[in-house]
Amino acid sequence: MDNLKKHIEQFMKDRNPIDRYASFDYCFNYFHSFKDKKDIVNKEHLQLSCLHLWFYLASRWMYRWSSFLLRKSVKIYENLLKEITSFDKKIWEIDIENYDNHDDRILVLNCYHTIKKTLLNKESHITLVTKIMMGIFGCIPAYDTYFCKAFKELSWWKCKFTVVNEKSLLCISEFYKQNKQIIDEYAQKTKTLDMSSGKDTNISYTKAKIIDMIWFIYWLHL
Repeated sequence: MDNLKKHIEQFMKDRNPIDRYASFDYCFNYFHSFKDKKDIVNKEHLQLSCLHLWFYLASRWMYRWSSFLLRKSVKIYENLLKEITSFDKKIWEIDIENYDNHDDRILVLNCYHTIKKTLLNKESHITLVTKIMMGIFGCIPAYDTYFCKAFKELSWWKCKFTVVNEKSLLCISEFYKQNKQIIDEYAQKTKTLDMSSGKDTNISYTKAKIIDMIWFIYWLHL
């Protein structure tokens, strides 16, 4: 428990309005500002919606030289966003505590496969898809190198964390239950940053985001 708190506090210490960490806040704020999610992809907002997602992903290292995204323009996100805004609206409300519910787990997995199919076609990229889900919905931690290493060690006898599946979601759920008090505490009190003012908004971080932060900092400072 103390170690988890230390990792979260370290992330908070490095977090400020002009740091790249804040790119999550601005992306998450933008997509959650729409009461009607269909407006995200209307003619007035579509270009800005694509740009928000593009910059968030760029700041999260998704535009490395090896990435196929470097060969694409920002327009690649149009169909993806149209698919997302046509998805079951409940996906915008799901967080880690919902993983116990089978239907909610299936919804998360269906969302994952929809994004993967729309954006990547046959190319598999677990990190990119989960980072998109984190930046837009906040419903799942990003399955990046840091996260997967950590959870593979924590639950090696149950899940290898090489794919996004029900088993991996249940392992994350188990970790959440074991550390519910501290994760809930920081999720409630950590607010996203507003780009204009640099101050806190009234939008809280999701529990999935708190878990994502913990393991990012853990491996970064080893």
